[in-house]
Amino acid sequence: MFWILLIHAVSVVGLVLYPFPGWGVLAGAYALMMLGGLGTSVCYHRALAHRSLRLNRAVEFVMTALAIFNSSGAPATWTANHRLHHAKTDTDGDISSPRVGGFWWSHLRWLWQAVQSPVDRWAPDLNTPYYRFWNRWQVPILALSFFVGLPFGWPAFFWLGAIRLVVGLHGQAFVNSVAHMKKGVKMGEDSSRNIWWLGFYQSFLGENWHGNHHAKPASARLGWSWRQPDLGWYVIWTLEKLGLASKVRRPKLA
Repeated sequence: MFWILLIHAVSVVGLVLYPFPGWGVLAGAYALMMLGGLGTSVCYHRALAHRSLRLNRAVEFVMTALAIFNSSGAPATWTANHRLHHAKTDTDGDISSPRVGGFWWSHLRWLWQAVQSPVDRWAPDLNTPYYRFWNRWQVPILALSFFVGLPFGWPAFFWLGAIRLVVGLHGQAFVNSVAHMKKGVKMGEDSSRNIWWLGFYQSFLGENWHGNHHAKPASARLGWSWRQPDLGWYVIWTLEKLGLASKVRRPKLA
């Protein structure tokens, strides 16, 4: 909770002092947010949580660091929480469902108020020294993420750090909240849905096609056609062509 309050408070100060930091700083913040988002979407979500592809170990290492830089937490914990969510979607056992605790619960509150899913039960394949290594490096990587812009001046400090982190955090949070608020769905039934406009906020990484994802969670591709932009998928496709990703699962569409 302290981390979430910190980045929001610093973001407010930054927006008041430097509402427009310059195009160069904005471009840098956007680039860092995109890289972090790809780390979370491609590595954490698709490769680790669902095993819908296998990444080259060096690529996985870099993407894991980017995901932590994006404030997504350690890979084993993220994976355990997500697997629990899929196993108990929109039931009382779902750790992050708005059906259980409302919008703000699913959006942010569960991050510090819910009991985190046990890794040894929900992600035993990640309960290894390699993945536990990242637990120790979370704080240094987050410190780097927070202060990365400081050498380039105060506007860069705020925009490349806290403001970028807040924007990225809410991009992830909207998937848990608004993407699970389909109307007319009974308690205990899957309320996931596709939200086209969320793609603009998330820079078309593909996570907004959440209804697709819950329909075929083993697929590495979340957007099923060119009409459903999925940048994460195109990165995976490129990595596969380069021999840096394998065992890529595609959706079987009727």
